[in-house]
Amino acid sequence: MKKLAVIAFGGNALLRGNQTGTIGEQETNTFETCSHLLRLIKQKYNIVITHGNGPQVGNILLRNEAGYDNYKIPKMPLDICVADSQGGIGYMIQQQLKNVLNQFKIEKNILTLVTEVVVDKDDPAFKNPTKPIGKYFIKEEAELLSRANNWEFREDPRKRGWRRVVPSPQPKEIMNSAIIKQLVSKGNIIVAVGGGGIPVMWKRPDFLEGIDAVIDKDLASARLAIDIGADEFYILTDIPKVCINFQRPNQKSLDTLTIRQAKKYLKAGEFSPGSMAPKIEAAIQFTATTKKTTIITEASELSKPDAGTKIIFQ
Repeated sequence: MKKLAVIAFGGNALLRGNQTGTIGEQETNTFETCSHLLRLIKQKYNIVITHGNGPQVGNILLRNEAGYDNYKIPKMPLDICVADSQGGIGYMIQQQLKNVLNQFKIEKNILTLVTEVVVDKDDPAFKNPTKPIGKYFIKEEAELLSRANNWEFREDPRKRGWRRVVPSPQPKEIMNSAIIKQLVSKGNIIVAVGGGGIPVMWKRPDFLEGIDAVIDKDLASARLAIDIGADEFYILTDIPKVCINFQRPNQKSLDTLTIRQAKKYLKAGEFSPGSMAPKIEAAIQFTATTKKTTIITEASELSKPDAGTKIIFQ
């Protein structure tokens, strides 16, 4: 039987930290990332792709502000901006993955599903924004934007600048996960849960409503991987392996992590919030629930059978 893999593209799969974000840059990066999926596709894996949207949705929000300031175009709430980013990024992934497959005469349907994800309106995350979105700013720019828009900023753990942070509630339910499972089981490649999904809540038992937040894409991807019965869960980031003592003289790369070890390092603060910590949390969630393996690595490592750090059930 074919194996099913959920592959979560990190932000650098589409846009590198030192780039301005032109469509040419994003398409080139997306093509390169998609080319690294060939090993799995040639091994007849069924694949669901999820992706981040931090830089893109941040830029959409800036266009919101500019459009209102200059032309009085009504501002759109964050859930609509996430939906916009799902469509644009999904289109890029569909197109560039199709270009990759065409080079190898591989016939596959690739479909993007605009995906809602239910969250709890009383989630404590709404009182403590942690999820970084948008571009990096110097401290003085961040302070000006904070005063002008009532936004909250935090410094990047890797000292790349300051980024806006927004609430990141826990994903409770992936809408239409049964349809995603049905489509992927027929050999279609599905792009779903873009940017962690569009955050929605039940205002009443029979009435859904969008909410101002960004769901962590790795946690939402883990929830989806569990719900559709994935055999493997890949989280792509910008380093080959998970490290402890990151960016210190005694930095150490890890080949394997048991759930117990992962929880210990997480509790000890080895993994920064808004960066590696949610990836480890997502890995723990998937592997603890399914007893199957999570792999955290960068896209270029996917061509290797021993790629990345494996989080295993033990």
